[in-house]
Amino acid sequence: MTEEPHVKIFDTTLRDGEQAPGFSMSTSAKLVVARALAEANVDIIEAGFAAASPGDAEAIRTIAAEIQGPRICSLSRLNPGDIDASARAIEPAASKRIHTFIGTSPLHRDAKLKMSQDEILKAIAETVRYAVDACDDVEFSPEDAIRTERDYLAEAVQAAIEAGAKTINIPDTVGYTTPEEITDLFRFLIATVPGADGVTFSVHCHDDLGMAVANSLAAVRGGARQIECAVNGIGERAGNCSMEEAVMALATRRDFFGCKTQIDTTKLYPAARALSRVTHNPIPRNKAIVGKNAFAHEAGIHQHGVLADKRTYEIMDAEAVGMPSNTLVLGKHSGKHAVLARAQYLGFNVSKQKIEDIFPAFKRLADTCREVTDADLVKLLTGNAEADGRIGPWRMRQTELHVDMEGRERPYARVTMEHDNGERRTVRHKGEGPIDAAFAAVCAIADVPARISVLDLHHVASEGVVRAEAVIDVGEDQYFGKAQEVDVADAAVAAFVAAVNQAAAVRARRDCAVEEAS
Repeated sequence: MTEEPHVKIFDTTLRDGEQAPGFSMSTSAKLVVARALAEANVDIIEAGFAAASPGDAEAIRTIAAEIQGPRICSLSRLNPGDIDASARAIEPAASKRIHTFIGTSPLHRDAKLKMSQDEILKAIAETVRYAVDACDDVEFSPEDAIRTERDYLAEAVQAAIEAGAKTINIPDTVGYTTPEEITDLFRFLIATVPGADGVTFSVHCHDDLGMAVANSLAAVRGGARQIECAVNGIGERAGNCSMEEAVMALATRRDFFGCKTQIDTTKLYPAARALSRVTHNPIPRNKAIVGKNAFAHEAGIHQHGVLADKRTYEIMDAEAVGMPSNTLVLGKHSGKHAVLARAQYLGFNVSKQKIEDIFPAFKRLADTCREVTDADLVKLLTGNAEADGRIGPWRMRQTELHVDMEGRERPYARVTMEHDNGERRTVRHKGEGPIDAAFAAVCAIADVPARISVLDLHHVASEGVVRAEAVIDVGEDQYFGKAQEVDVADAAVAAFVAAVNQAAAVRARRDCAVEEAS
């Protein structure tokens, strides 16, 4: 039996991804993402563009020194100065690569470079050879390859191979191609360029027409054995091929593509979360593979099917990508099976008749809000809630946030909360920021080991309020809280407290159910 080809994953989150507006990262932030990529076992990390700035060069060098496992790469324009900068930056890495490029399409030759075809071919031959002298693993990209004349593209690729490039990347720089076209192009180049059988062909697609992942997978069908991609699909303009989508497509449809990667897919969601956290850009809810809705179901027919057998509506397991198990989102499309399942998950030993009794009230509530939370369901099942709508034993009494603008002391928060039994507790806690410190203080008071997963803040100018929604992780469970306050910090902390209260109430209910059972 023929062994399946290995498709390398070349991650450019820290280079092309970081070039996207709103995704710039400090060296420490890049290290967080690089560690997540190493955990996921990517083959190559393109850590930056060394010649772009001293800061970028330093970030690459830090990653090269600290990250073990993946090959560390730096991008370079096709000139000796850039290549020297890349060689210095990646020098500490145990395994390294220089990636160099030049535009080859008529638009790039005439409008940007002011160079003839022969001048570009000469530059490729001389400078790729210079790069090979600096690093034994060199990748070459003919920028805007898709809009380059095929015969000339083949000449450019041949020049790079003869100069010693080990990887030839064919980039769809402007997201212009189609799956059928790019499959045919790769087959043409691999079949006609002398020496093509001795190098790895790579694909780098942008998402301007929404086909970056489809085009990358089509290139694999055409013979590409490396995909250049980015976590969450970030990158220039509409972004790059999404790493998690390409990887899971190859894994889920291994029968079709006949290829494999070395990625630990259970680390895909943690990598997506790490990038979201350090760039302060939330993962879109409907994002394939790692979005909140990727394994969530609200429609009653879907929920009934998933409860019977997840495979009815899920083609992969949430756990396979490192996400919590599939979620039944309670809303206006949900049916009684989902409400019963969620009630049982929360520790309620309820009959089907009880669900029948509360279901009309559930539907009325669902029509008034986007999502029925666990706290809402607890209210419906028990009829118990405080006058302020609170579910759980804790209420805020005082929050004090402190930030030393001169940086002599870490931010801290002093929080006072009151329990339903009348006990008051005050905790002073330090954190990365004042709100982070307040969250830690709340956890210490309530004895709930929560981690913030999502915090959405929306200022409603017409009403003069801030609406906050918080999702917290407590072990394998997630809880949701929302609040509305005049001040942004007050809203954030109040939403967090609401989620912690929900966790405390559910824990108490489960403990009670265990006692009743025993």
